[in-house]
Amino acid sequence: MSIERIVFAVAGAFILISLLLAHYVSPYWMWFTAFVGLNLLQSAFTGFCPLAVILKKMGKKAGPAF
Repeated sequence: MSIERIVFAVAGAFILISLLLAHYVSPYWMWFTAFVGLNLLQSAFTGFCPLAVILKKMGKKAGPAF
């Protein structure tokens, strides 16, 4: 699995988990959803993604996006 597929999967999972937590635990979990969305937006413009850096150091193969 390439880095961008892992990043997309983790981001999607974080968004779904935070939405479930916002519904069942506290609406303040929506801030986490906003953080993930903002991180995705900034990585689209800058090409920098903290998770991609971590995955590169772990030896995962990079794809065309990162």
